[in-house]
Amino acid sequence: MNETSQGVVAGYLQQQMLIAMPSMSDPNFSRSVTLMCQHNEEGAIGITINRLSSFTLGDILKQLDIECEHEEISAMRVLDGGPVSPDHGFVVHPPEEGFESSIRINDDIMVTTSRDILAAIATGNGPEQFLVALGYAGWGNGQLELEMRENAWLAVPADSALLFDSPLKNRWAKAVSNLGVDIDNLSGVGGHA
Repeated sequence: MNETSQGVVAGYLQQQMLIAMPSMSDPNFSRSVTLMCQHNEEGAIGITINRLSSFTLGDILKQLDIECEHEEISAMRVLDGGPVSPDHGFVVHPPEEGFESSIRINDDIMVTTSRDILAAIATGNGPEQFLVALGYAGWGNGQLELEMRENAWLAVPADSALLFDSPLKNRWAKAVSNLGVDIDNLSGVGGHA
């Protein structure tokens, strides 16, 4: 069992999405939903999946010298995945083999960071469902665990329907409803038994 220096089991947030509590004051994460990609003794990495960036997929493809003649693909908005490394791209999609650099989040969700998936998307041969995000949310060793204890976040299982079928503006409320509680009744102050 992997434990952090704070005695918390590392990896317990794998296959989860973090929901920012209403009391979250950080403007980068207020009312955000973040898909967790990695959580171990070194820290955590996630991709925020409900904030638009100022870029379109066409902007990204042009920057990478990838031709795209599909206007609907070029016009797609890219998400702001988080404040860390905003020049790094991530494609969230249902599992599909054959891309160079992918990690499986769960049975329904995969994240790919290689150029080949963008080339496939540009030709209309990529995954049927996908989100493209620039940047990610990152936490150092123990930082996210501390934020969890301070009730900044709630965790729910990663949900492909929320990712691919819910409109962007509804993702936070949908993630909250997956908890089965009225978030307005939750306190922003944590307690310890």
